[in-house]
Amino acid sequence: MTMSDDDILAPRKSRSGERSRGPFSGPPARGPIIDQDGQEVRPEAIRSETLEQGFREFRFEFGQGNPFGNLTREQRIARIEAIAKLLDVAFVVPGTNIRYGIDGLIGLIPVVGDIITTAISLWLVREARALGAPWYITARMLGNVAVDGVVGIVPFAGDAFDVMFRANMRNVRLLRRWLDKQPRM
Repeated sequence: MTMSDDDILAPRKSRSGERSRGPFSGPPARGPIIDQDGQEVRPEAIRSETLEQGFREFRFEFGQGNPFGNLTREQRIARIEAIAKLLDVAFVVPGTNIRYGIDGLIGLIPVVGDIITTAISLWLVREARALGAPWYITARMLGNVAVDGVVGIVPFAGDAFDVMFRANMRNVRLLRRWLDKQPRM
């Protein structure tokens, strides 16, 4: 049984003349109405507020600022490492020790897959630069991404190369070695 739009917007009157209360057929609820803060709410306050304001006061609050922008240095490093592991070594070929990531899987899509994974790898290099990595570290990282991207375009052989070369894990290792040499603040 489907309901018309009129039934949804304006509740039906029952055969006895009273307004329908929906699927609940028991007696009316007794006791106080409690809001989400644990405060008692008077029923007449609910009716008047609902009729006067409707949904004008309804809104979402997502917190303050960008959830991806206000990270500490350690959180950024952990995010870079997690994405690199997902791209390069997240899965294991059953029965072997060969590890691969979504870089090898997405790379199976001709051209587009390699562009997507290269873009993600370039974003990781950008994040390393934002962490303060010097030009020579980022240049080596860009070289790894370039080799991975160019060779990865070759169908199947490039995907096998992606699995073995692991450019993102190399880049994380370069960044981690450089960070370990830096004095702690």
